[in-house]
Amino acid sequence: MEIELLDFYSRLGTIALILVLGYFLGKFKLIDTKTNRSLVNLLLTVFMPASLFMAFPATYSAESSNLFFEGLIGGFAVMFALIIISRMIFAKGLYKGELRFESQFAFVFNNATFLGYPIISSTFGEQGIIPYCGFIIAFNIALFSYGVYLFERKMTFKLIKGIVTNPNIIAVLLGVLVFMLNLPVPTFLNDAVKFTGNATTALSIICIGFMLSHADFRKLFKKWRLILTAAIQLILGPLVTYFLLVALHFSQEVIVVCTLIQALPTATSLGLFAAKYGGNDIEASELVTISTILSIITMPVMVGILLIH
Repeated sequence: MEIELLDFYSRLGTIALILVLGYFLGKFKLIDTKTNRSLVNLLLTVFMPASLFMAFPATYSAESSNLFFEGLIGGFAVMFALIIISRMIFAKGLYKGELRFESQFAFVFNNATFLGYPIISSTFGEQGIIPYCGFIIAFNIALFSYGVYLFERKMTFKLIKGIVTNPNIIAVLLGVLVFMLNLPVPTFLNDAVKFTGNATTALSIICIGFMLSHADFRKLFKKWRLILTAAIQLILGPLVTYFLLVALHFSQEVIVVCTLIQALPTATSLGLFAAKYGGNDIEASELVTISTILSIITMPVMVGILLIH
C-alpha cells in the first residue's frame, strides 16, 4: 500500500474545504456551541459506530482478518510506547507540573476519530479501514482508561464501564463478529447503517472547523509552551510509530495507517476530558487548536519523509 503524493494532497484539499465550511458556519453563528456539542455526541454514539461497523468486507477473507488483528496488535504496541515516552518527556522535573497531564494526553491521543477516519477511508478505502478498525479498538481502550486516569489519577468502576460500553468498540466488535462468521445482513439494515455512517466524514470535519472559528490566533501563538508541546506531538509521534512498527516487522498497510494517524493533531477530546475531570480546559482546548493549525505544515512533511518513497 503506497501513498501517491498528488492524490494525498487532493484528499487533504477536500478535507480543507469542508474545514473552511465549518469555520464559516461558526463565524456566521449558523452553528453554536450547543449545536456543536450535540453533533459531537451524535458522531461518537451514532455516526462513527455505524461507519466502523460497515468498514468490514461483506465476505470473509483470511487476508482482511489478518489485517484487522495486526492493526489491533500494532495499535496496542504504539499506545504503550507513546505512554512510556510521554511520561519521560513531560515528567514532573522537566515540565514543572504545568499542564503536565494535559501534555501527556496530547502526545498519546490524537484525532484518530474525527480526522483519522475520513483521511484513511478517502485515501485507502477498505484496505486502510480494516487495520484502522483494529487500531481504533486499542486507541479507545487506552483513551477511556489511561486517558481518564491522567486526570483522575485513580482506577474506578465507572472508568472500566466506559470502556465496555463505548459505542465505537461495540460497533467494531459486532462488525468483526459478522465478518468472521460470514453472517448475512438484511439489505434494508445494511443500507440504513451505511447511509448513517456516510455522514461521519463531513460532520466530523465541520466540528473541527467550528472549533477553529472560536480561536484567538494572535494570543495562541504567544504561548510557547503549548506550541512546543504540539510540535513534539506532531513530529515525535509519527517517528516513534514508524520506526517501532518497522522494527517489529508489521505489514506495510499497518505501518502506513498507524503512522498517518499519529501525524494527526491531538484529540479534540482533550478539552472535553479536561473540563469533565478537573483539568485546565481552557489551555487544553488551546493546545488542540494549536496542534490542529501546526499539523497543516507538519503532517505533509512527516508523510513525505516517512511514507512517500
